[in-house]
Amino acid sequence: MDEMQFWSLIERAWLAVGGMGRFRKRLAKGQLCEEQAEELIDALEIVIPALSAALDELSQEDLLGFDRLLERKLYDIDRAEVQQYTDGSDDGFLYARGFIVVAGQAYYEAVHVNPSIAMMDLECEEMCYISAHLYREKFGEMPESGICRESGSNQAGW
Repeated sequence: MDEMQFWSLIERAWLAVGGMGRFRKRLAKGQLCEEQAEELIDALEIVIPALSAALDELSQEDLLGFDRLLERKLYDIDRAEVQQYTDGSDDGFLYARGFIVVAGQAYYEAVHVNPSIAMMDLECEEMCYISAHLYREKFGEMPESGICRESGSNQAGW
């Protein structure tokens, strides 16, 4: 599993709701209104199951690879300057980072570079553990990775 495959799986899951490309493009530019952001949140009720179904078809190695990339993405944006624009609680900030990842590569990279385009109250708890839960169901306990997706674990970001 490489980054291109990782982002491709997320993009394919968005196709279940037509991609919502216009909204996600505006989100990545920091130009989305709250009402349109809510439509993205509502779409996750379809996107997350679509992503889960795609992940369910991966080999053990690829599912682990997806989870390692997800964990790294969550870790890399575990930073104070991102948190100030999303949510104050540890769990809320983790779920906000989950949304940032599931919204797609363009938004993720935009927030990584310019945290001020992150939006308050856009969260996706399911994304944070989607591959870890599936891995456990199918293959048992996941090997340790050496990093942590939980809020505050990226000490360099705080």
